[in-house]
Amino acid sequence: MSAVLADHPGPIPRIAVTGEAPSQAALLPPAALELLATLHRLVEPRRQACLAARKQRQAFFDAGGLPDFREDTRALRKGEWQVAPVPAALQDRRVEITGPVDPKMVINALNSGAKVFMADFEDSTAPTWANLLAGQQALIGAVAGTLRFNAPASAAGQPGKQYTLKPFEEQAVLVVRPRGWHLDEKHLRIDGAPISGGLFDLALFAFHNATALAGKDRGPYFYLPKLQSMEEAALWETALSHIEASLGLA
Repeated sequence: MSAVLADHPGPIPRIAVTGEAPSQAALLPPAALELLATLHRLVEPRRQACLAARKQRQAFFDAGGLPDFREDTRALRKGEWQVAPVPAALQDRRVEITGPVDPKMVINALNSGAKVFMADFEDSTAPTWANLLAGQQALIGAVAGTLRFNAPASAAGQPGKQYTLKPFEEQAVLVVRPRGWHLDEKHLRIDGAPISGGLFDLALFAFHNATALAGKDRGPYFYLPKLQSMEEAALWETALSHIEASLGLA
């Protein structure tokens, strides 16, 4: 049964964690909850507007409408512009693998010889509270270089295999895939409403790991899935800019 584990007065009011998992207190200290609450209040009205726009667009298609370019993007499509250069660590993505965020998978993927490992909090991870926090804990260990996994002993009593990380320079580049804007995280409620699942995944990972990764010139890098409009992309820009400023990375 879920229980309210945190309901913080003062600087971070009306924050309720309604689940239990190992290492939860260490993963969700007051500073992390404050960041998550601030981000929720910053983006949630626009997130709901984006989700409502998805429904309107779907109704248009259901009524027989056909996709076309938006008139308000004509200047962008006709203009001359370019994106920022691709970071050096992501220049070579010829072999890129993905998978869930359990410790054994994370170790094997980073050790695999692939150029990039996309740690997936969305499609390949069952989004139970325990799985999500265990995944965050595994990635903290991976970034720190301390992640280990000991397989259970065999039925015959043989010791299980031990898994450890290769040296950092031999590992795949880590990219994190949070959940899409359409998914909620029901175990963290801000002002009575569930936080966005993707915002929870990305911001909590950044809170614990962004400074260390930036110091290694490894991002942090994120794969943002299932965007359906430029407004949804702009919403991530708002969230990322706030995270950068809050963590001193801007």
